[in-house]
Amino acid sequence: MSEQNDDSSKTEEATEGKLRKAREKGDVPASREAGNFMSVFALLVITVYLLPQVLPELAGVLGGLIQMAGQFDVGEDTQGLADLASASGQLTRGIAKALAPVVLVMVLAAVFGVLIQGETVVALQRIEPKLSKISPFEGFKRLFSIDAFVEFLKNVAKVLVVGAITFVITREALTSIWQTPDALPEAFLPYVRTAVMRLLIGTTVFLAFVAVADILWKRAQWMKKQRMSMKELRDEHKDSEGDPHIKAKRSEIRRKRARQRIAVAVPTATLVLTNPTHYAVALKYVPGVDHAPVCVAKGTGVMAAQIRRIAREHDVAIVENRPLARALHALVEVDSQIPVEHWNAVAEIIGYIMDLRRNIRRKPPTGSQLRDFD
Repeated sequence: MSEQNDDSSKTEEATEGKLRKAREKGDVPASREAGNFMSVFALLVITVYLLPQVLPELAGVLGGLIQMAGQFDVGEDTQGLADLASASGQLTRGIAKALAPVVLVMVLAAVFGVLIQGETVVALQRIEPKLSKISPFEGFKRLFSIDAFVEFLKNVAKVLVVGAITFVITREALTSIWQTPDALPEAFLPYVRTAVMRLLIGTTVFLAFVAVADILWKRAQWMKKQRMSMKELRDEHKDSEGDPHIKAKRSEIRRKRARQRIAVAVPTATLVLTNPTHYAVALKYVPGVDHAPVCVAKGTGVMAAQIRRIAREHDVAIVENRPLARALHALVEVDSQIPVEHWNAVAEIIGYIMDLRRNIRRKPPTGSQLRDFD
């Protein structure tokens, strides 16, 4: 039965490869509440620390402009434009200097609002037009999804809680003002500033809890959306490790080529050294042509058995020498000369084989035993 790649079949946790691809596409958990929290926190910092310094400086700039209004002369034609540009530039620089700390705090708040979420990526795919974004069906699904329901509850909670905080603080501030005897209008400003500070503090604390809960919720929903089915896991494993069927086919091709090579090379060998069953190394030496014996084939297990079989079929001497066979199998590559440190041992065996071909019978070299030779 074929697997269905729907939400019900996605029961496995996402792999690191799946999460990395999602991040590359710009698909990361994002919470608007983190930005809301940092915005209100920035307003709190501005109200408590910056406004007492910014407002007098800003008032000084605007007051200076008003005082100079009657003394400012504007020339005619291009000189008038130059005078207006000079006055505007001076006013702009003064306002910019006064408001620079406020703007800096707001920018830092926006940056931290992104950083505290832990996932920050820049991907052009996020702004590419997609039909799913304007599809009525997809919009209907999003409208009645669990995420939309949670957003609705969250917004209702924010309205109720922030409204309650505002009502309580405003009522206490008004009560304090009305209970103050002979209160002058200029005395209202400290009450207003204190009330605004308390409102921002209460709202900031509440939004901090909302932001943390929303970040955790969005991350949990994102991880759930990234879940994979067993078929997706197998497909990813094939992509990363290679299709097992293709790997098996390649291995079979390599083995076939090795068998073909052995079938051609072993009949030309002078002798085959064996372990006697696990290793086989076929060596070729032509006096006057080869500077040293050359390995023409080697193998273990089934390959070693094939080398021995072909050697018997073509009357190639098979000599058992366990340590020498293992050492040469580990050290020498096919079509390469044997290491210098093994020349003497192999030369003794080759000399012994040549003596046998000349019908000279003698004792085999130490550690060697002739297995097959006619």
